[in-house]
Amino acid sequence: MSGGDHIRNPIEWGLDQLKAAAHGVDRAGHGIGRHELSEKDAHPKIQRIAVNDLWDALRRGWKDLGAKRADIITLCVIYPVAGLVLARMASGSDLLPLVFPLASGFALIGPITAVGLYEISRRLEAGLDVTWASVFGVIRAPAIGAIAVLSLLLFGLFLLWLAAAYVIYQFTLGPEPPGSLGAFATDVFTTGAGWAMIVIGIGVGFLFAVVALAIGVVSFPMLVDRDVGVSVALSTSVRAVIANPVPMVVWGMVVTGGLVLGSIPALIGLIIVLPLLGHATWHLYRKVVAY
Repeated sequence: MSGGDHIRNPIEWGLDQLKAAAHGVDRAGHGIGRHELSEKDAHPKIQRIAVNDLWDALRRGWKDLGAKRADIITLCVIYPVAGLVLARMASGSDLLPLVFPLASGFALIGPITAVGLYEISRRLEAGLDVTWASVFGVIRAPAIGAIAVLSLLLFGLFLLWLAAAYVIYQFTLGPEPPGSLGAFATDVFTTGAGWAMIVIGIGVGFLFAVVALAIGVVSFPMLVDRDVGVSVALSTSVRAVIANPVPMVVWGMVVTGGLVLGSIPALIGLIIVLPLLGHATWHLYRKVVAY
């Protein structure tokens, strides 16, 4: 079969998507950075926080969720439904080893899915009227171009994680695809190769999670709140993590633990967990970044 006709594996596809995302960043960066920024926007002050501030952010996030619970929960049903569809598609093909990476990848693209929730928290904070349609108000944000570019970067990171997970499987339990879900589960938990895949996968996944946390924990809320470019949002997010290493590590554990619990059973818990974490992230941003 010729090279142009073969079905590409996740590695090739992921690399192609990353190239496309990088090209988009290069093109969009020139346009997004064209406006003059004030000193406070270009170099916002990073506040030092304590772990207790995380619990306060979660309490405030829960309050925001309660304020418009029906609208927000109804909208967030789309996330577990989409996750179940993706998992079903993967489990019925040779991509069965990617079911868990797909589910865990929610942590990498979580900031993208929570952009609308940041807008709701912003409006609640400002005393503005909020309906389910307010989620789409972020489309009119001055920094929507930067939000789109940053979303491409995180989605590219998500694809790279899937590619890495595929490679790990190939070098441990692969290269042959599993015969069934039961056989795959047995191989994972009862063989040395399976445990090697688990250990390596957790280690590599941790690195991806650290990168996603560093570039996404503050940047997306900042772009919803201020008219700044990608570079300013990214640098501010990284500075926030560097200035608050312990609270940010704990926050990463909270997010990961919440997503794991929300995935049981059948991703249904994500209907509550995702909006709670989204609103709480907005309040975390308010605590960390000062103008």
